[in-house]
Amino acid sequence: MTGKTPQAAKTAARTEETHFGFQTVAAGDKSGLVRSVFDSVANRYDLMNDVMSGGLHRLWKTSLIDQLRPFPEMAHLDVAGGTGDIAFRTLAALKGKKADITVCDINREMLQVGKKRAAKKGCADKIDWLCADAESLPLPSRSVDAYTIAFGIRNVTHIDRVLSEAFRVLKPGGRFLCLEFSHLAIPGFDRLYEAYSFRLIPALGQWITKDRESYQYLVESIRRFPDQAHFTAMIREAGFERVTCRNLSGGIVALHAGWRI
Repeated sequence: MTGKTPQAAKTAARTEETHFGFQTVAAGDKSGLVRSVFDSVANRYDLMNDVMSGGLHRLWKTSLIDQLRPFPEMAHLDVAGGTGDIAFRTLAALKGKKADITVCDINREMLQVGKKRAAKKGCADKIDWLCADAESLPLPSRSVDAYTIAFGIRNVTHIDRVLSEAFRVLKPGGRFLCLEFSHLAIPGFDRLYEAYSFRLIPALGQWITKDRESYQYLVESIRRFPDQAHFTAMIREAGFERVTCRNLSGGIVALHAGWRI
């Protein structure tokens, strides 16, 4: 037999190591640690995004939707999108036309925030909410037209598994779009950005969410994420074609895209 028993898989997860920010942890522990971060900040998550980015995250997400070009009756899966930002933008772009939109997140607290926001916006019946792990999606193969993930993939334990699952659930001709913090492409700006990230963002996290440690982790997780070229190569290795990368705000964020042909 070549497959692992459940007990063997658990043992492997305990012995395999990965990173949680700048810490080294057992791979089997990371998802729980990440979940605790987002449990802590869920209710102030969107406010912190506005404060940290000076509102720029809204423009970055608009760029994703512009590149996605939502169309009527599309099946759109937004992963790690618990508070609903991308889903709401997809609905707005559709201008009342129907689509099958599912928000997937491993964190129930984030999904609860998203559901409350949807109720306030009057679109609770237009979005499905799924609590699931991006590394093992409970969805049929070749079932969605578009897979998006914004500021979530750097938090997973195995990026390659997430990309493989994205490829699996997309229909032939389906689109993969990933918006993520990346590596600066502006010479000389790195020191200023480093000082802002490590000194100010954790302090803002303490002030707004009363949780400095979670935002210290988030800053560190950005530094540990692969650069544009490396991540582009990973997307190609997962099977995607016509893979592109577009830097936003000088590389603070990158928008990666690929097609399942």
